Amino acid sequence: MIARSKNAMVRDKVKRNVVDLCEIPEGRQGRKSKALTLAQATAVMTAAEQANARMRGYVVLSLLTGARTEELRGLSWTHVVAFVDERRAWVPVTEAGWGHTEYAVYVWRSVRQSGDTKTVKSRRTLKLPQRCVEALRDLWKHEGLSDGTTDHDGTGRLVFCTKNGTALSAGNVRRDFRKILKEAGLVDTEWTPREMRHSFVSLLSDSGVPIEHISRLVGHANTVVTETVYRLQIRPVMQEGATAMDDLFGGARGA
Repeated sequence: MIARSKNAMVRDKVKRNVVDLCEIPEGRQGRKSKALTLAQATAVMTAAEQANARMRGYVVLSLLTGARTEELRGLSWTHVVAFVDERRAWVPVTEAGWGHTEYAVYVWRSVRQSGDTKTVKSRRTLKLPQRCVEALRDLWKHEGLSDGTTDHDGTGRLVFCTKNGTALSAGNVRRDFRKILKEAGLVDTEWTPREMRHSFVSLLSDSGVPIEHISRLVGHANTVVTETVYRLQIRPVMQEGATAMDDLFGGARGA
């Protein structure tokens, strides 16, 4: 736009470039995201166990699945599924109940205005760790929902919602989330719910999970997106190369 305005002045199309008279605001630099260490994450999980059933479930799923906060706020019970051996199929818990061994969540929706996930590639199905299953089962019971229902109780109801059944706002989540962080001994105002996702990436990377797997788990189109957005949380790949070369050639000379 600026280049075009200057060209117009050179060609006498305009007398003055009004853009040159404008001051471009610098804005404020955004706060860099960070991730919990394993010790901090363990403390947060312990504190979450003492919280109400809703926030316990929210924090556990956020940290152990890496789902975005808008995805969790848009998660319905019909998208929490169990693998039913007799049918060899994944069935919503609203129908299958909780007497099974494998559970997953369909991360297919969000509370965005369109209702869709951030991108098409963000749609994914995640098997749930056992602690997530336990937290969701406890929340189900706390909400007074019934196993085996298909047309009432849990059908279409949001997993994490207000007392009126409406979606939680970002402010709702942030307020209650920070209470748990404070109980865990952290400075609560220094953390936001989205940093549970960063922590998920960091913890997986530190434990040796390949970047390709992490990228699929967090719903990125490719590893470039993961490495760009979570560059501070990804263990440097060069470290793996150096370790392999030391193993092959015996490390330092004379060692």
